Amino acid sequence: MQLGTRWTVGQDAPSRLPAELKARIAAVEATLPAPEEGAYPLRWTLTWLEGRPIVELDDGTVLE
Repeated sequence: MQLGTRWTVGQDAPSRLPAELKARIAAVEATLPAPEEGAYPLRWTLTWLEGRPIVELDDGTVLE
């Protein structure tokens, strides 16, 4: 497993991700409630497992 990067919900996903995965990330983000005042925004973590991207949101949502 190789760590890729992290980014905050609402920011652009890394350009090296497949378009289908970017669309799925956007769909998840569209369902999230607005962050509470003073709360840290949720972030995505990108890892690579055997060359496949896996993204996990801080709330436990995982997309492959």
